[in-house]
Amino acid sequence: MTPFPELEVRPYLAPDHDAVVALWREVFAGDPPWNDPDDVIERKLSVQPDLFLVGMVGDRLVGTALVGFDGVRGWMHHLAVLPALQRRGYAGLLVDRAEEELLALGCPKLNLQVRGSNAAVVAFYESRGFGRDDVISLGKPLGRWRREPKGTG
Repeated sequence: MTPFPELEVRPYLAPDHDAVVALWREVFAGDPPWNDPDDVIERKLSVQPDLFLVGMVGDRLVGTALVGFDGVRGWMHHLAVLPALQRRGYAGLLVDRAEEELLALGCPKLNLQVRGSNAAVVAFYESRGFGRDDVISLGKPLGRWRREPKGTG
């Protein structure tokens, strides 16, 4: 079996923009409007931009991971690998780098969220030592995406 090309993980650079947008539009089709790729990139570059990780095979961007640490927990969002290149270990390498970066900051725990309907992704994370937390994830859209609370209006 021929080994897959090596993945270089590095921080995002401005020339990566179009490839990141294309990747996310493909991998996260149907995302809510507050996850618009251009908006997410702009926001992430304003907070811990060194934790906006991209995976490169040669000069081709093939994956991403957005990582953050708030002093209590680490979070990872937008772990993505081009569908044609999935199941080659690239997502695992991005997770490894995210964990290394968070450990270097003194982060005690990495959290992430997965859509409950995405069994393959849940299985991937469980295979890497992630476990289901007994929590309820709540979210509230802010700003232009805000909706009125139930029972008002």
